[in-house]
Amino acid sequence: MQIFQLSRSNKTALIKSGLIALATAVSVPQVQAQEDPMMGPPQEERETSYTVTLNQDSFFGFYPAFNGLVPVNEKMDFSFYGILWTKPAFGLGQGNSGDDLWTEFGVGVNFNLLDGDLLVKPQIGLTNGSLLSGGAIIEGVGEEPDTVGGANFADGVVPSLTINYSGDKYEAEWYSGYYAALRNRNSSGLDFLHLWGNAGYKFTDIVSAGGHYELLSNTRNSYPGGSSARVYQWLGAYVQFALPKGFFARFTGGADIESGNTGDFYKLNVGMSF
Repeated sequence: MQIFQLSRSNKTALIKSGLIALATAVSVPQVQAQEDPMMGPPQEERETSYTVTLNQDSFFGFYPAFNGLVPVNEKMDFSFYGILWTKPAFGLGQGNSGDDLWTEFGVGVNFNLLDGDLLVKPQIGLTNGSLLSGGAIIEGVGEEPDTVGGANFADGVVPSLTINYSGDKYEAEWYSGYYAALRNRNSSGLDFLHLWGNAGYKFTDIVSAGGHYELLSNTRNSYPGGSSARVYQWLGAYVQFALPKGFFARFTGGADIESGNTGDFYKLNVGMSF
């Protein structure tokens, strides 16, 4: 039984109306997602990043480092990092053939504040080697003295805080970390406080410069007859060149102002972000 029948012109008009309605339904949500006055502009999804730095200074020697950031939400990242300390003296008399190179690895979180201009990154790491613990102890037999037989896994623990600010014209950085021995704390353990702060002005998008202060202090020494003391205090200036694709180079130099110390300090940091 035929209830109704559309003419060819009516069919054409109906098809056009359907296509217009479908296009409107698809396009309107997209416009709203882009310009919704209640929600504001959409946030760009942040990507994972990986930064490698090559560092050298007049105290720590050459030490490559890396830091990875994995976004957790719009304001926070999971962070992991490592420092490959290569100075042979940190082996404290070991073979220094690679079996006792001080090695640091840790994790933390990175908070993105002020639309990403301010980064606050607390982390905690482990050191491996013998600088903080004095190395693995072999107990002497009879009247023979104890000797050091090698490096230690989990030589020490390092809680730290890094704060970076980078605005249109100004930049600043703060780092503080406490290196505490986990092994042999009562016989050959060492603890250190390491901190620095710098602030500068961006003359262009590429060139910036400013002042730098840095302190390394031996806060605890449990070696027989040992005592705590400040290792150095550095005061100087830096100049930095940064390229848009994540490459930068910073040179810092100045004087060691710690009482009893002589000479100057210098350090070079080269970084690449991917």
